[in-house]
Amino acid sequence: MNTQIPAAGGPDPDDIEQGIAALERHLAEVGDATTAQEHADDGNELQDVPSGETRRVRRLRAEVAESHRLAELQDDDTPLTLDTPKVRKRRKKAHEAARLHRLGQDPAMRAWQAARMRRVLVTAAMLALALALAWSTAGVQKFAAGDAESWSPEWLFAWCVEPFMSLALLVVVGAKSYMGVRGQPIESRTLNRIEWLFLGLTVGMNAWPYLPWVAAEFSVSRLVLHILGPVVAVAVVTALPIILAAFTRLDHGPTGGLTAPTYRDNAPADRAAGNPPVRVDVAELTERARGLIAAGELPAEPSANALRQALRCGMDTARAVRDALRGGVR
Repeated sequence: MNTQIPAAGGPDPDDIEQGIAALERHLAEVGDATTAQEHADDGNELQDVPSGETRRVRRLRAEVAESHRLAELQDDDTPLTLDTPKVRKRRKKAHEAARLHRLGQDPAMRAWQAARMRRVLVTAAMLALALALAWSTAGVQKFAAGDAESWSPEWLFAWCVEPFMSLALLVVVGAKSYMGVRGQPIESRTLNRIEWLFLGLTVGMNAWPYLPWVAAEFSVSRLVLHILGPVVAVAVVTALPIILAAFTRLDHGPTGGLTAPTYRDNAPADRAAGNPPVRVDVAELTERARGLIAAGELPAEPSANALRQALRCGMDTARAVRDALRGGVR
């Protein structure tokens, strides 16, 4: 575009019109080139994208692909076979319960449980017996004191009547209980009479002041209350040997019991479990023991345990042989 600078004196109107027309032509040419380039770019983009592939179509295609993938994964049951924390905790408790059950069936454990229970029962029985005898002390004191004044020598000594009888009774009951636990229960009529004598005296002295023909005003409740201690003592003394005898007869299994030395050791070693007992000739075993002593295989005065191992017999039989050897039985 050639534009001539006008001479001094102001621009020519024709020149101004020609400049404006030239500027319009230039702008039109630039605009046509930009539009053509945009159309060319749009054509190239339409050639790259398939026909109808809009953004909505692409989103739906992704959703369908995701659904197919999820369906494949849901068919796999592996996550369902894994243990949750709650399941593992429950399985742990179940395994522990099973092991405790198996342990409870073990002969050694059953023997230990029996020994512990026997100890608890004996302790409770002796405690109940002591408390029952202590309960009757007041009744015996009233019977023994009679009309003696309080804190007089007779009144004070009356408190000692029940304790020394109770101690004597506890000696007898304790000895019978201990021997019963060791598998050698004491069967003595003399001791039985001593027990019943002490218990009878305790019951009589507690009940006498409250009997109908003695008490000024008879009351059944007062009579029962004062004889309660002696009655409990009688019950304990009667029941305890029976309970201990039952523990002595326990059999905990092939390995033998531990609560008494006569459970399985009293059976001959060559007798299978469950078979009836075999009669043992103590005299024959005694002669065999003398032969073993003469041969030097046993000491001069063997113990029952040594005889049991050498003769392969039960502990009761071994004790009988030991007693025969010491007594010189031929």
